[in-house]
Amino acid sequence: MRLLVSWLRDFVAIDAPAEEIAERVGLRGFEVASIESVGDDDAVIDFEVTANRPDCLSVVGLAREVATIYDLPLTVPSVSSQAGGAKLTVESLPTGPSSHVTVTIEDGELCPRYAAAVADVRVAASPDWMVRRLQAAGIRPISTIVDLTNYVLIELGHPMHAFDLTKLAGSEIRVRRAKADEVITTLDGVRRKLDSEMLVIADRDRPQAIAGVMGGAGSEVSSATSRVVFESAYFKPASVRRTSKRLNLKTEASARFERGADVGAPVFALQRLAALMDQIGSGQTAGPLVDVYPAPRKAAHLELRRLRLTALLGVAVPDPDVDRILRRLGLTVTATSDGWSVAIPTFRVDLMREVDLIEEVGRHYGFDKLPATFPVMTAPAPPPDPRIPRDQLVRKILTGAGLSEAVTFGFIEAKAAHAFATAGSEPVALANPLSAKFDTLRPSLIPGLVDAVAHNRRHGRDNVGLFEIGTRFAAAGETRAVALAWTGSVAPVHWSAGGRPVDFFDVKGIVEALSQALDVPLRFEPATEPFMVPGQTAAILCAGSVSDGSPVGVAGQIAPDVADARGLSPKDRLYAAELNLDLLDEARVASSDAIRSLPRHPFVVRDLSIVVSDTLPAAIIHGTIQSAGREAPAPLTAVAFFDRYQGKGVPEGSVSISVRLTFQATDRTLTDAEVQQSVERILSALIHEHGAVQR
Repeated sequence: MRLLVSWLRDFVAIDAPAEEIAERVGLRGFEVASIESVGDDDAVIDFEVTANRPDCLSVVGLAREVATIYDLPLTVPSVSSQAGGAKLTVESLPTGPSSHVTVTIEDGELCPRYAAAVADVRVAASPDWMVRRLQAAGIRPISTIVDLTNYVLIELGHPMHAFDLTKLAGSEIRVRRAKADEVITTLDGVRRKLDSEMLVIADRDRPQAIAGVMGGAGSEVSSATSRVVFESAYFKPASVRRTSKRLNLKTEASARFERGADVGAPVFALQRLAALMDQIGSGQTAGPLVDVYPAPRKAAHLELRRLRLTALLGVAVPDPDVDRILRRLGLTVTATSDGWSVAIPTFRVDLMREVDLIEEVGRHYGFDKLPATFPVMTAPAPPPDPRIPRDQLVRKILTGAGLSEAVTFGFIEAKAAHAFATAGSEPVALANPLSAKFDTLRPSLIPGLVDAVAHNRRHGRDNVGLFEIGTRFAAAGETRAVALAWTGSVAPVHWSAGGRPVDFFDVKGIVEALSQALDVPLRFEPATEPFMVPGQTAAILCAGSVSDGSPVGVAGQIAPDVADARGLSPKDRLYAAELNLDLLDEARVASSDAIRSLPRHPFVVRDLSIVVSDTLPAAIIHGTIQSAGREAPAPLTAVAFFDRYQGKGVPEGSVSISVRLTFQATDRTLTDAEVQQSVERILSALIHEHGAVQR
């Protein structure tokens, strides 16, 4: 909002320099963008007005702030004039039906109030003083009639518009919704297509303006215009905002209406315009002002408690200061036993709660006067979210494994959402997306990581390992998950040895490290996913006694065609995994944190080589060995596969697997007979369950 200091002084008798005014208003929450000298000891201060303060998008609104800061009276803009020897007053401009124009509101929800005034006018150039003020505010002067509406807009913050009455069919104004595919050519010469959600100002036959946004060329004021209808209305902010966005049309009027104009200002704005029009000799009103206001709004009232004010600000503001601040801001204040009852004027659309009044008192009392105090604790602090330490542990494990954390968008395009959706995770489309690339909530973290990996590869990174902890979305609800994506080499290439490419088992190893850290036993089973390579994909299942068999995730190689569609090279072999952290929490096994002494008795290792079908997963063999080991006389403490062989000496369709078994007891030294009996029991189980042959 560009504020001309000399214009400000019309309403506040202040002689402070522009720099001081800018500094003190800036301390009250209005950032100063610039200060520009315009000669004659005058200046323009450009304030950044926040969206919740539409009342300050005007000279009077900022003058009210300055009057409060300096504790000076505010002079209300004059609605009287001595031009032509006749004094124009509010009383001489009554409201009522007009014989010159008929106003009808057909949609009272989008337009609660519409006021109009007919005037006989003389279109000419505006006086120099008005031109200078408009130019200082960033408005291009056009003619007296148009300039008057813009002058009132800047001065009072209330948008207005002028129609050439002779161009309105039937001398009617109808405030209605546009018809489907109705068209209007606006003042900027653009032909715009409307829809039924948009509000228009129409005559008997066609739309003449887009309500709250811009007028139409069909009723534009020209040099030949002799009679006009001035519009001064209130439009629903959401309606103006939606229309402005759909038409990609931003104006000074829409910027004010969409933030919330003053529903009490339309008639006063017309009276001010009539006074200015008479003052510069550009015309006179014809007949009464029309004010269609079917459901007048009652003034809102808020209670401000003295104790609540002190509790939130941390200091007891003296009662006279509270009363002075609120009254200077234009509020009506009545003292009560425990504070104040405050009537909220219609121009303060931001004052809705007691805390808003407290903020106003704090701003103008001075935040620099508030001491540093701790808030009063009325209840114990809530316990921390248990997911926080869990996520920190997951983050520690994955960064320790050499991966880097990524943060990707929660919105993705629908094509990617459907491509990466797993069973039971139907994607959720957005009703009002920012763009076509962000029109769906992500059902998985993997597509965002794949895009991040592709971005790194395009920038010359050969080895890329990323992970993300975040929320996934599906029709059934939200879930917290962790996902990882890894391509390139396991470690950077070194002169002593070549780099080994990442494979499925590297990703599997990271998942197993998470399994151990989170105390959730997991197992892997062959699976198929549309975005992963068949034979290189595994479902991750719980292996604990409580949730045995429950699926908690997936791991595998991303299909080359999917990776290629996301920007990766066909030669890039990308492996990924994703785990449902919420399900892992439910399946978590209680672990003992007791410190255990180191084993005092030696362990015994036995190697066992068997031939089994090459379609038999190693995880099933591992499970059979552990199950048999629990019933063996020698405790089985570790199982590790160390060799896999196919070729000469092994039948076709079979594979030789070598496994290392470790036995150890905590209370005794194991005998050879106990170990041998345990090995034979395990071998017998493998033969019985899988038809294994010992080599």
